[in-house]
Amino acid sequence: MAICFRVPPSLPKSRCFDFHFSSRGQRNSSSVCCSQSGGKNDEADSNAANKVKSKLSEQSSWEAKDSEGKDYLYKLGAEADNMNIAVGARAGVIDDLFTGNFLGKDSDIVFDYRQKVTRSFEYLQGDYYIAPVFLDKVVCHIVKNYISHLMNIKVPLILGVWGGKGQGKTFQTELIFKAMGIEPVIMSAGELESERAGEPGKLIRERYRTASKVVQNQGKMSCLLINDIDAGLGRFGNTQLTVNNQIVVGTLMNISDNPTRVSIGQVWRESDITHRIPIIVTGNDLTTIYAPLIRDGRMDKFYWQPTQEDIVNIVCRMYEKDCITKDAVIRIVEEFPNQALDFYGALRSRTYDRSILEWVNEAGGSENLGKTLIKQKKEGKLPVFTPPLQTVEALLESGYDLVREQKLISENKLSREYMKNMDDQ
Repeated sequence: MAICFRVPPSLPKSRCFDFHFSSRGQRNSSSVCCSQSGGKNDEADSNAANKVKSKLSEQSSWEAKDSEGKDYLYKLGAEADNMNIAVGARAGVIDDLFTGNFLGKDSDIVFDYRQKVTRSFEYLQGDYYIAPVFLDKVVCHIVKNYISHLMNIKVPLILGVWGGKGQGKTFQTELIFKAMGIEPVIMSAGELESERAGEPGKLIRERYRTASKVVQNQGKMSCLLINDIDAGLGRFGNTQLTVNNQIVVGTLMNISDNPTRVSIGQVWRESDITHRIPIIVTGNDLTTIYAPLIRDGRMDKFYWQPTQEDIVNIVCRMYEKDCITKDAVIRIVEEFPNQALDFYGALRSRTYDRSILEWVNEAGGSENLGKTLIKQKKEGKLPVFTPPLQTVEALLESGYDLVREQKLISENKLSREYMKNMDDQ
């Protein structure tokens, strides 16, 4: 059945429709005219007719479709070489009306997104101590990967930094990034699992390519940092192995073997070559990870155990604003041996407890604390908080409290009280 509508030009204020029906070789026609008043509908008809006339021809390459039914614009988008994440409105390229001043003359359409993905470490203010051994290992790994094309050796793409809990593996790595001017992409172990199968593996590839675009578009060094990888991929006891665990391990192994060919699902192109981006992972026990991933050809391992000198220097920088001398720091470190670095940070934090309770009383007490913190914070009427004066005696007292809590957790295993018959089975 074919239907054809014809509007005769001789009927400016009416609509005349000629219907042509064809079925099994028969053709019938009938005409229906509807009288309309007003000129707006006529203008619309005229505009529609002009649009039909201005339509591209059937032989236009923009509308021509291939054997799969996909037109030229679809193929142009799929095969585009421009994967620039920093494309935006640039002054002098487009009209100033569309450039605007709210983000500056060179505004970035994905400014917020990139700032969430990459890290620039503006919050790290002050002078921190970086252990020389740690610095040498991380710098060597990064440089080797950036100049791997100049060396005739096999360079592992991944550096696994592992060691005891709270030894500052992540913090030392971030300090090195800031010192070298590196803008990394950082992931956590919580992103290695998802309710959707394959999502974490795709996320790793996207983050890897994002780090590559930082090098290409911003002219900065970048790398991919995955914190606490053993918490997301490690095998502990009878923990369940999921499909995402397998895909993440396979993704990291594939990236290590082909660091310049990383796909996120697009059609493969010969020109789609990514920059080689070094990967650094931190963890407490790498033996819980799938063994082929941590083999020497793919991962270079570095066991971080700070020496007594490293601990003293790091804690000295930590207590520098409190005017605690190096001799006092040595006394504190010797008083609490075999403690992780985060112990000395928690020790300093514990000394603030008494001052905080005094501040709560000045703010109206615990009963009115919610109203004070939420409403008066906007009005700027909160009482002034005065930090406590740090002394060696106060730090030692806080340290004894922390050690006492550690012993209580180790000795009093309350789970046995909840399941008293557990040992009898």
